Amino acid sequence: MIVNTIEVQPGQTKRVEVNIAKLPSHTAIDISITISVAEKPGPVLLLMGGLHGDEINGIEIVRRIIEQKLHVPEIGTTICIPIINIYGFIHFSRYVPDGKDVNRSFPGNKNGSLASRVAHYLMHDIIPKIDYGIDFHTGGADRTNYPQLRSMLNDAKNKELAQAFHAPFSLHSNYRPKSLRQAAAKLGKKILVYEGGESSRFDEHAIQEGINGTVRLMRYLGMTSSHKEETPGHQNQLIANSSWVRAKISGLFQTAVSSGQKVAKNQLVGHITDPFGDFKVQVKSPASGFVIGLNNNPIIHQGDAIMHIGVVK
Repeated sequence: MIVNTIEVQPGQTKRVEVNIAKLPSHTAIDISITISVAEKPGPVLLLMGGLHGDEINGIEIVRRIIEQKLHVPEIGTTICIPIINIYGFIHFSRYVPDGKDVNRSFPGNKNGSLASRVAHYLMHDIIPKIDYGIDFHTGGADRTNYPQLRSMLNDAKNKELAQAFHAPFSLHSNYRPKSLRQAAAKLGKKILVYEGGESSRFDEHAIQEGINGTVRLMRYLGMTSSHKEETPGHQNQLIANSSWVRAKISGLFQTAVSSGQKVAKNQLVGHITDPFGDFKVQVKSPASGFVIGLNNNPIIHQGDAIMHIGVVK
């Protein structure tokens, strides 16, 4: 395995620093990549976080996997990148300083915007080397996501991988234009997106589910014989469709349910009130299913997404 001219031999683990750009102060911005190659050849698995710089649960998942040496395979190779978007991480932001979203910039351009250059590096030097990948994310804009895996579940292999990871929810999700998952799929690579918690805050449950799911997937791929959490403490609920509950009026939202909770169609899931005591409007679920996403910001405007329901029949 060769990354940035550094060769990693079978049985070795090395950290490689890749320079992406420099700040106006001439401070170098490097992406840190940890590569671990087993003595026996096998699948190459990418574990990456921080594509959106403020989504720190994914960063912590990959960091702990490295710290606990769970990334060291018995068969195959792992490539761990805790933080892709160094710019966003430094600035507590989803984006890079020019305001672009790295995950809407694939396949990228080596002479393009900062986001496009990061995307180009991944597509040119990393993605061609892998077989599978897990891209760790969280909810954004004050929304929390209950631990879930997103993939094109109408693809048989993707469904197998999702079930092996065994998150509480596996959600069918179409490709988003210019996303990493879409660009990698065009090269025949299987990327799973894990969502858990919200941006800028640690969620211990989401972090542990991400770590445990990764170990289960590595075991399924034959990369490890680790028996860490051999039996998950939950079912893997497949979600084919989802529905957003949106605010019909501006005001203060108070939820009556919790993230991950099962709800019935027309069940009361919260209220929207105004700050002055003039009204209190009921919010009901449009379908039966599970709360897979929840807005934690009580101040909402008409049309805002306040709850994400994973629909089950």
